[in-house]
Amino acid sequence: MISDDSPLPTVVLLHGLARTHRSVDLLRKFLEKQGFPTWSQTYPSRSLPLDDLAGQLAVAIAAEVPGKVVAVTHSLGGILVRHMADKIAFSRVVMLAPPNNGSRVAQAFAGHPLFRWFYGPVGQQMATSENWPLPQSQVGVIAGTNALTLTNPTSWVTRSLGILPRDEPSDGTITVAETRLAQLTDFATVDASHTWIMNHPKARDMTVSFLRTGHFLAALLCGALLASVGCSQPTPKPTLTDVVTEDAVPATPGCGAESRLKSANLRPS
Repeated sequence: MISDDSPLPTVVLLHGLARTHRSVDLLRKFLEKQGFPTWSQTYPSRSLPLDDLAGQLAVAIAAEVPGKVVAVTHSLGGILVRHMADKIAFSRVVMLAPPNNGSRVAQAFAGHPLFRWFYGPVGQQMATSENWPLPQSQVGVIAGTNALTLTNPTSWVTRSLGILPRDEPSDGTITVAETRLAQLTDFATVDASHTWIMNHPKARDMTVSFLRTGHFLAALLCGALLASVGCSQPTPKPTLTDVVTEDAVPATPGCGAESRLKSANLRPS
């Protein structure tokens, strides 16, 4: 939903590889409740190489999104924002579990016919980040650290085959180290898997904080404040159905972190 009258920038949400816009739908609704106009569409992530996908998305965003734009991305979506750096002037970007330094999983399976068929040309390109453009905006990265979960089948493979070292933090698909960039504005981790990091309450609150202030600090302060008054935000627990359909994750009740912060007169700088 986009409004020309909104004082806030429009949030462009970009889903990950082999997903659809529905995978970020709960996050989109959360952002809209915070007052942000949003733009979210499914793009053919399995069919085209990076440059073509970025060009196609840039044309659509330029045509359909008026005024200032920011971005919230999952996995591949963050890499596409980097490839749109010379086309779309995102002022701030929150990347959730982005393979900014390439993916060991893609490296391990790049030659496998089934992997090549299912993930297409972009799956091959995720093996290395060489020559990827650097972001031209303020960027905050949130990485996951839940390395083995029922609802992330990739984590079963990476654990059983030893593709991702057990002593290195990861979300079961991407290691924390693979998400980092030298020139990041802010960085944080949450106890979430790669598949559903966008629905983690702390990740959602930090996303809003960064879009508003350019830092995750406000959300972290919120967490401390809410803990002090005994209010918790449970992490959503997807069911087995979620492995098959990405629309089945239940909405997670929140504690109103942003409003609690304001009522306590804690203002992020």
